[in-house]
Amino acid sequence: MRTLGVLGGMSWESTLIYYRDLNRGVAQRLGGLHSASLRLHNLDFEPVAALQREGRWGAAAEQLAVAACGLRDAGAEGLLIASNTMHRVAPTVQQACGLPLLHIGDAIGAALRAAGLTRIGLLGTRFTMEQDFLRDHLRQRHGVEMRVPGEADRATLQQLIFDELCRGIVRDASRQATLTIVDRMAADGAQGVVLGCTELGLLLDPAALPLPGFDSTWLHVQQALDWMLDDTPRGDPR
Repeated sequence: MRTLGVLGGMSWESTLIYYRDLNRGVAQRLGGLHSASLRLHNLDFEPVAALQREGRWGAAAEQLAVAACGLRDAGAEGLLIASNTMHRVAPTVQQACGLPLLHIGDAIGAALRAAGLTRIGLLGTRFTMEQDFLRDHLRQRHGVEMRVPGEADRATLQQLIFDELCRGIVRDASRQATLTIVDRMAADGAQGVVLGCTELGLLLDPAALPLPGFDSTWLHVQQALDWMLDDTPRGDPR
């Protein structure tokens, strides 16, 4: 089993899902008392979130790069960033530590290609929806065009992710509001929808959506399990 380094804490609510599902996945695949060989750095999210709000992505990249190098020095053989938004700085972090990076965009892209879908709605933080780092990755590497909700819906998602889900608050009213956003995207021609924030799986069940749903957290975990346990991992780790 390869040892995986996890950059977590952004937020710890979704990092908990990664930790649980990586261990469960290894146990299911190997049986017995097996669990995942992990190195975890759980960042304090408040300073990172402040850098996001201020647009200081270089400073945020430096924080994650230092943590990634620490994971490498602690024995990690590959790296996972447990956040969609922080893939904004993934190339800098990967270059700094020199480890293979399991990119969440490749996990998403492989699933969308397998499903034969090319016009997909993207839900996430404002940074993920409005900046091009994930959308360009999916278009250039996987031939998928990502559509984002309108301004008011983007504001709603930003608020409920940071004020609720990152704090462990899951409200039925927010679930219904998000389902309404999904309905609007379906009406606009989206063939499926990506839960492009690692906390959104706390709120929505992809199987219960009105169009095919893809949980980026679950897909990222499956990519990581393949890499840890298989010599021919799915996806395109860099």
